[in-house]
Amino acid sequence: MEAAGGAVSFRTYMEWALHDPLHGAYGSGRLRIGPRGDFATSPSLGPAFARLLAPQLLSWLTALGGARLSLVETGPGEGHLAHQLVAELLGLDPALASRLELVLVEPNPGMVQRQRQRLADCPLPVRWQTWRDLARDPVRGVMLAHEVLDALAVERVLWDGHSWRRQGVALVSGPGGEGLELVGSPPLGLPPPAQAEPGGSVDGPSPPCPWDRPQERAWVEAELQHLGLVPPPQPLPAGWCSELHPGLGPWLGAAAAALAEGPLLVVDYALEAHRYYAPSRSAGTLMAYRRQRASSDPLLDPGATDLTAHLCLDSLARGAEASGWRWLGEGRQGQALLALGLALALHRLQDPQASPDLAGRLAERETLLRLVDPAGLGGFRWIALARGDGPDQGPLPLFLREPEG
Repeated sequence: MEAAGGAVSFRTYMEWALHDPLHGAYGSGRLRIGPRGDFATSPSLGPAFARLLAPQLLSWLTALGGARLSLVETGPGEGHLAHQLVAELLGLDPALASRLELVLVEPNPGMVQRQRQRLADCPLPVRWQTWRDLARDPVRGVMLAHEVLDALAVERVLWDGHSWRRQGVALVSGPGGEGLELVGSPPLGLPPPAQAEPGGSVDGPSPPCPWDRPQERAWVEAELQHLGLVPPPQPLPAGWCSELHPGLGPWLGAAAAALAEGPLLVVDYALEAHRYYAPSRSAGTLMAYRRQRASSDPLLDPGATDLTAHLCLDSLARGAEASGWRWLGEGRQGQALLALGLALALHRLQDPQASPDLAGRLAERETLLRLVDPAGLGGFRWIALARGDGPDQGPLPLFLREPEG
């Protein structure tokens, strides 16, 4: 922070805090994923999630056909989902072993080390690739982004009652020593509401802000206009703060260049723009997680804490279209897993003949219910996109169909 002049944009701070190879929470491999780690994901609860997801992936792989296919997972965490999916897919179709490879896109060296350990005995060929590698030789297959895009560094914007400002992070000195503090930029060059006084801030003009770079500032201004927030369509309270997603478009572009043909499944928390930027959501969606505890303080233990922000569905759809993706549909995880057979899985657990292990059946039942809890994991959105020359209107993905029975 000192080398950067004592202050940086929030986007830069979040990028450092998560992905710096020496000090970042993911870059260093410091974060632990699972019920006993810093936070739990659906795959880290056990193989039930992969078992339900596998038929959807098999359906897509079968429709693609061909002698060589790839299962690409981006940001694969500790490798839980990749390890489980390979086992489930080969259990459903052993012939896939001769024509399917596993490709992992992981920018953080600390996480790659853990993935290699978990996948040491993988029965499929495994390779770790960068987006640049894959752009040189795009693959055909299925791509997954499970709880990945919520870790892309975000811009934070603040409404001061009169004007929009960018939010940054500054190094400050106090009685207890040095610490970090959230700071605002000068007002952005956007037209204020009709009732606001010209000039923006009630405190008068702000001094120049070295970290408020013109190119980044211009992107924020354009994005606020794309989202219909200039002027705010509804009165916002002074201090209202939220997130924008500058990394989303480039990520979708890189993913599109890597996949010649096939679907992309994004699984993440996401909201429509009118809900994301509602006046009542005055602190945005940004959260910090460490040791199974959630906090709204993004400056808490930087480099040792996960930072995550929901996706905006409207921004994702716009970025997908600009990158050449076709929209296949979206739904909530609870509905998706029910369509993929969760109710049948729960019914089978009632049969003691299926397994005499009562404790094991009860534990699996609890996991399945957690996966569809609308207040938790069940609230994830599943968003399906596709690359290639297929028709715009094809069969619905399995997870968007009505559950059988």
